[in-house]
Amino acid sequence: MDKSNVEPQSADGDLRQIPPRQPGPLGKVQAVLESSWFQTAIIVLIMVNAITLGLETSPRVMALIGPQLLAFDKIVLGIFAAEVLTKLVVYRTRFHRDPWNLFDFIIVGVALMPSTGPLSVLRALRILRVLRLVSAVPSMRRVVVALLTSIPGISSIVGLLMLVFYVFAVMATKLFGASFPEFFGSIGASFYSLFQIMTLESWSMGIVRPVMEIYPFAWLYFVPFILVTSFTVLNLFIGIVVDAMQRQHAVEDAENTPEAASADAQAEILAELAALRREIGQLRHAKGD
Repeated sequence: MDKSNVEPQSADGDLRQIPPRQPGPLGKVQAVLESSWFQTAIIVLIMVNAITLGLETSPRVMALIGPQLLAFDKIVLGIFAAEVLTKLVVYRTRFHRDPWNLFDFIIVGVALMPSTGPLSVLRALRILRVLRLVSAVPSMRRVVVALLTSIPGISSIVGLLMLVFYVFAVMATKLFGASFPEFFGSIGASFYSLFQIMTLESWSMGIVRPVMEIYPFAWLYFVPFILVTSFTVLNLFIGIVVDAMQRQHAVEDAENTPEAASADAQAEILAELAALRREIGQLRHAKGD
């Protein structure tokens, strides 16, 4: 995945910026939107709003300061909406160049939906605005980008895992379905039981040991399944994600290296110019003497 299409980079590294800078008053507004202090303030506001949304679930807290929390929530939502609208005005057709802007637009749009009457259930979706931390915090953005770039590899692992599940589910249905129809009476039941075994949730006492009381050699079936799924295939998921994150860091290092080299070269040139000026000054002084 081309990283330039995922997250616009800037000279400040982690700041969300979409060049070029607009002329006139819009340029000043853009400078504010792309400044470190503004983006930090948005992060702090999101975190405070996350705390207040959690407090709203407490009847005791709502009885004490409920109106204040609701008022603060409306103010925060207004700030988020104003931020998104301002970006739409400033960036215009370039707004979509940063996919995180679209993410923020959807989150704020969901929060602005009416939550009265039959739509009162949508009030629970207000907590989704906390997800804006993902777009606001650079380290979280990197993790999401790494997950997105690892999707092709993960899809291959998912396909392999489904194949293994299908083979073992058919075997379990034929081997144990007659004696344990609640666990292996059908392909669907076998899939669910095998998923429980893969997660190691009550797999021994809940499923495997009762089966082994009737089929003593059933461990020859269950142990290889656990080794293949729980310890091999799932570790492949972790390996793919870690590899994607390492490749992303390598890309970032490669992007930063030319800038660092250019800065070092400029410093070296300036030092040489200063030395030449000193030598020219000494020569002029010698000729004057």
